[in-house]
Amino acid sequence: MAKHQEAQFLGPQQRADAWDHLQSEQFDVVVIGGGVVGAGVALDAATRGLRVALVEARDFASGTSSRSSKMFHGGLRYLEQLEFGLVAEALHERELSMSTLAPHLVKPLKFLFPLTHRVWERPYMAAGFLLYDQMGGAKSVPHQKHLTRSGALRMSPGLKRNALIGGIRYYDTVVDDARHTMTVARTAAHYGAVVRTSTQVVGFMREADRVSGVRVRDSEDGSTAEVRGHVVINATGVWTDEIQSLSHQRGRFRVRASKGVHIVVPRDRVVSEAAIILRTEKSVLFVIPWGGHWIIGTTDTDWNLDLAHPAATKADIDYILGQVNKVLVTPLTHADIDGVYAGLRPLLAGESDETSKLSREHAVARVAPGLVAIAGGKYTTYRVMAQDAVDAASEDIPARVAPSITEKVPLVGADGYFALINQTVQVGQSYGLHPYRVKHLLDRYGSLIHEVLDLGAASPELLQPITDAPDYLQVEAVYAAAAEGALHLEDILARRTRIAIEYPHRGVNCAEQVAQLVAPVLGWDAATVDREVETYRARVVAEVESQAQPDDASADALRAAAPEARAEILEPVPISR
Repeated sequence: MAKHQEAQFLGPQQRADAWDHLQSEQFDVVVIGGGVVGAGVALDAATRGLRVALVEARDFASGTSSRSSKMFHGGLRYLEQLEFGLVAEALHERELSMSTLAPHLVKPLKFLFPLTHRVWERPYMAAGFLLYDQMGGAKSVPHQKHLTRSGALRMSPGLKRNALIGGIRYYDTVVDDARHTMTVARTAAHYGAVVRTSTQVVGFMREADRVSGVRVRDSEDGSTAEVRGHVVINATGVWTDEIQSLSHQRGRFRVRASKGVHIVVPRDRVVSEAAIILRTEKSVLFVIPWGGHWIIGTTDTDWNLDLAHPAATKADIDYILGQVNKVLVTPLTHADIDGVYAGLRPLLAGESDETSKLSREHAVARVAPGLVAIAGGKYTTYRVMAQDAVDAASEDIPARVAPSITEKVPLVGADGYFALINQTVQVGQSYGLHPYRVKHLLDRYGSLIHEVLDLGAASPELLQPITDAPDYLQVEAVYAAAAEGALHLEDILARRTRIAIEYPHRGVNCAEQVAQLVAPVLGWDAATVDREVETYRARVVAEVESQAQPDDASADALRAAAPEARAEILEPVPISR
């Protein structure tokens, strides 16, 4: 068990050791991609007793998995598309994560669905919500509740009176997607998987007609290595086709990228005690409470440009503001926006050109002997996707492969979480922290909270807030570098914390302080600190400027010109789509 505890601590020493393991061991499964699906595959395979390696070119969740609508949602809108199996599956997974697998990260969230049509809409939606509740949507949260217009406005006074004729209250969830993905990867490491970020796959190895491993390149220093595996699983989301082309094998499906943009505004700009879901002409718009903010989104448009850094445009932001302002008493403006982020959904390419019509089901294919690909799906069902991928890969593994058990494997930080919630005051007293601060930490780290706070034992100043991002303690930045695999300022400010979207300065004002905090852990000298700060500032400037551009091409040109934190990352050769 001691070995597993060390493996779970994803710090500089583990990273160095992982490089040696990647080159010297024969793995059963090599997973490409550190998003939620790749991390889930690594966890599924490791808990079946397989020898697993997980490599990610950038950082955990640096693609789609840090840029979602922040929900483990049951897929209510898929009922209208008669995707009953998908809804039932999603509700089962939502309940599992909320109650057992990750209760410290996945939280119940009250929603208001405003009704806008008289006579037909209430019974129509009531039937849908009843089916939703019976399929598992109300297992550990309240059933739907119908509200008059007055009742709905009491719940959400910020809505215009003429924007609704009544409402339905129901429950879904909220999750910090980036932290959740990183925690899945840490849990895989806890069970023995060799996990390494900044490790880019640049080629495939072959023995006769089968894939026998991958060639990797360190995105930090350019070192190369060969990693041997009985089977390689491509779980790279929107990069699926690029990785597929590296293997020189014909893919069984194609992946299309759909851009989704969200804006982040202060909590006091929208007066509501519940999240709000709004119908639009194209899809739905979510207004999600997020600490001291609301997250509002999303858009749904084709994206054929830089996959690593999708850019939001002024048109995207104007669309979101236009949609939400139709129902708000006090309209939001560009000046209200503290943060913006854009992500790409990896959708299975269908016959229709409209991305909203593309399937949210996932697909698994054994592309060639020794190579499996998985794509599509949605964040909520990552565990099922992982299980299906490992089941498909078992054909190439010489040993008997045990059935999946991840339904019974809580993520690190889950065990003991509920007891610690009841001990919030005592925990706070032992570290000299206010109970609200302890609750915030428990909802980020769960029962690993002592690991985090104990780093401040020898340096009590680390238990003080980051000066220009006071929602976070200084020790959290240190812990991100020491235990959570963060290698750059961007990893800490954009993903281990959400400072990049939660403060109007987007992390620029605290970049220097955070860099100085993690420098001793990551071995940065003064020149490296300066380079990290300047690179991060350039990223923020590029993002802000791109968000003032009228179209994707001009926004992408500005965003793509910003320097990469990972200096040795190689851009994939474009493929025809």
